[in-house]
Amino acid sequence: MWFQILLVLVLVGTAVYLVRSTPNAKHLAIRRLVVFLGLAAGVVVVLAPGLLTRMANAVGIGRGADLLFYVAIVAGLVYVVNEYKRSVQLSRANTQLARELALAEARLQDRIAELERKEPS
Repeated sequence: MWFQILLVLVLVGTAVYLVRSTPNAKHLAIRRLVVFLGLAAGVVVVLAPGLLTRMANAVGIGRGADLLFYVAIVAGLVYVVNEYKRSVQLSRANTQLARELALAEARLQDRIAELERKEPS
């Protein structure tokens, strides 16, 4: 039962992360650490598959496959939220760049027109 509460808390934490500010270097370091820990856990589970069942039984889940499924769902949701936030951040950056480019082109055209008016014929 406590593991289900933990999974629900992770999902709530994911929702909170979704509405938080944009990621920074700290988030990148945490994300890399989580990926490394996930890879290490994957290696351990592949080398000792019975360990996953024992871990599942220890947290009150019947089978290791069920535990793996629950963790995969949570990891997938965290990934989707992370990619959504990244997409929004990139979209905002592209919008800002497009605005700056449009303003720069307008200033350039104004300057060219001004120089053409001053040029003696």
